[in-house]
Amino acid sequence: MNTHAAHLHSLNAVERRMIRPTNKPSLAPSSTVTAKSPSDPVKTVTQATESGFGLSAQPELSQSAAGVMEISTLTRLLLEDIQAVLETGKCRSAEAVATRIALEVERICTKSDRIQASGVARSWQLSLARHRLQKCLEYYQLGSKRGRSELHSNLSVMVYRHIASVRSRLGFQARYNQIEDFLQGFYVETLKAFRRENQLPEDYSPRTRLELAEYMAFSEHYAKRRISLPGGNVQRLIVLRAQGFARHQPPEMSLDIELAVESAKGEEAEIQSRSPAMQQIREKMVAAAIDPAESVLRDRVISELVRYLEEQDQSDCIDYLVLRLQDLSASEIDEVLGLSSRQRDYLQQRFKYHLEKFSRHHQWQLVHQWLGADLDQNLGMPPAQWQAFVAQLSPEQQQLLQCKQARLSDPEIAATLKCTPKQAQKRWYQILELAWSLRNQKA
Repeated sequence: MNTHAAHLHSLNAVERRMIRPTNKPSLAPSSTVTAKSPSDPVKTVTQATESGFGLSAQPELSQSAAGVMEISTLTRLLLEDIQAVLETGKCRSAEAVATRIALEVERICTKSDRIQASGVARSWQLSLARHRLQKCLEYYQLGSKRGRSELHSNLSVMVYRHIASVRSRLGFQARYNQIEDFLQGFYVETLKAFRRENQLPEDYSPRTRLELAEYMAFSEHYAKRRISLPGGNVQRLIVLRAQGFARHQPPEMSLDIELAVESAKGEEAEIQSRSPAMQQIREKMVAAAIDPAESVLRDRVISELVRYLEEQDQSDCIDYLVLRLQDLSASEIDEVLGLSSRQRDYLQQRFKYHLEKFSRHHQWQLVHQWLGADLDQNLGMPPAQWQAFVAQLSPEQQQLLQCKQARLSDPEIAATLKCTPKQAQKRWYQILELAWSLRNQKA
């Protein structure tokens, strides 16, 4: 029997599964990738980034008293890497971007006891800096329009199931509208956080393509920040924000949450984080984060998807799914699976094909229920759109839809339509395809 089923029978099992090399270092404090005291944590990360962006080789580096590079040295290295990638070779904001990355990484490395005790703080510093820069350059290469679309899509996926509880039974369109409203506010919060953490003026806004890429990379990283909660639970910052939005929490509650999740910055902050008020906020946050019905439904979707991929003999797609669920970037997936960018693109297309087949054919009822777009919810359409959709169906398709709504079995539907069960099933899939296209076109 394939071992994937045993490892991936639930979401927790999926998130625990580690198929990547054990000597691969953690790329950032919020990442789920861990390693056991790597002797040279910069090696694998630098190779991955150099293959993707042509980043410069590692020269002899001066170190500060804390065992890390001087800010000026790291800034110079990052600036060389940026200029090697930029289309024009120069950018008036490149030095400022490089400096901000260098300062942030230096702060992380000097405050991390684990990094300081590793004996290779300089290597950690360089690998973290280049990882941050790599994400920035990925958005830079996408450009303004595609980059914004990519960021919006990534954040939407993170909050889709948390923007409203299962009990609210929101349809696809209503949930989409909720996400749009939420993200507009989240972008404002992210820009404020970017200004605050980089000590920028209150009226600062990205002006150049590189600055916009820097802000988009920061937004994704900010959204994915892992917040430790009581009971050993961990949750993404953006998920906590979305859950607060769904519960219509007042703005002052968001400020309290922000205080509760920020790391201690001195003795006063440490004392505050231990106060009963902060503990109470954390307890409320984790209580809201746990939705048994949602967890069970998501586990079922993942388990059925893994089972389907096993039946199709697509073990590499299962590995790809595992890595995606662990929030690994494209370059990290390439490194773990030993793929070139072209091979990974092919794997992505194959995975997408099987995912769509699974969602629209193999387990359409389960997936539509999970998306809040099952038959009881008009396949995720608001009333007016649903009426227009039904009106454009042929009389035969409308009859088939009525049979499905009446919960008739496949043999009963086939007898009613005077066709074989396989033909009836194929016609139903065509209706689902139409609904899927119309719903996404509207979105």
